[in-house]
Amino acid sequence: MAEHLASIFGTEKDRVNCPFYFKIGACRHGDRCSRLHTKPSISPTLLLSNMYQRPDMITPGVDAQGNPIDPRKIQEHFEGFYEDLFEELSKYGELESLNICDNLADHMVGNVYVQFREEEHAANALRNLSGRFYAARPIIVDFSPVTDFREATCRQYDENTCNRGGYCNFMHLKRISRELKRQLFGRYRRRRSHSRSRSPQRHRSSHEERSHGGRGHSKRYDDRDRYHENRSRRNRSTSPGHRRGRSRSPGGKRNRSPVREGSEERRAKIEQWNREREQQENANKVDNNAANNNNENGNNGYVQNDDKTYQHQLE
Repeated sequence: MAEHLASIFGTEKDRVNCPFYFKIGACRHGDRCSRLHTKPSISPTLLLSNMYQRPDMITPGVDAQGNPIDPRKIQEHFEGFYEDLFEELSKYGELESLNICDNLADHMVGNVYVQFREEEHAANALRNLSGRFYAARPIIVDFSPVTDFREATCRQYDENTCNRGGYCNFMHLKRISRELKRQLFGRYRRRRSHSRSRSPQRHRSSHEERSHGGRGHSKRYDDRDRYHENRSRRNRSTSPGHRRGRSRSPGGKRNRSPVREGSEERRAKIEQWNREREQQENANKVDNNAANNNNENGNNGYVQNDDKTYQHQLE
């Protein structure tokens, strides 16, 4: 039973918890909703409710006096607010994302979602922003259950095909220019890349000092290792036919299987082998006959000396 409740938590099948509040951190029914709005006690995401005030808040594209507003001025106003808020929030920790809703419904208009890299940074921002004002309006800040904005945003709005307009129940996130995004979030990327590039060098130098007993010893051992490594590379590169670990013949060509001979050539070789074997057998027979004759004469295979010569040598 517990596993079933955990699997349907925050979905349409959950009859206890509100799925919209779980996905987007806001519900159009508010406190009158028949389902629970469970606020998290800690979260990396903060919700600043109704903080952004559009210049065309009453009527899209028209100011309070009824005059049309240039869309470029609306974008400049939004990016100025975005940069100002980013600089203020970055004082409390590293920001993962900063999203501002472009919806017109009361429960989502001007909502700001800021996601920090660490939950402690979000808690620090919550303590410092509570009770403060922005543009003569109090800041309403609280933890938000939203952690995955891909499930909270309207895909049709990203494709410019949403038929509900600003009263859609999913987030219509207002975009900033690439230059501003690179300027604000690029500092974190540069900081991470700089820390990654420096840390391996420090770790390697400390490891060498511990292993060799000092900086001078490590340099000497490094030079010797580098010499042997270069020498082994030269030997491998200058070896005949060395390429990609494949063995080759001294001529630089690959070892290929011998060409298959014809039947006539094989028969000629067989006849030649038979003649050589017969000649060898005849030679062995001659040697055996000579040895037998010598044994019968009693000289053990050696020619006997003349008796006179033998007697002369004895005298």
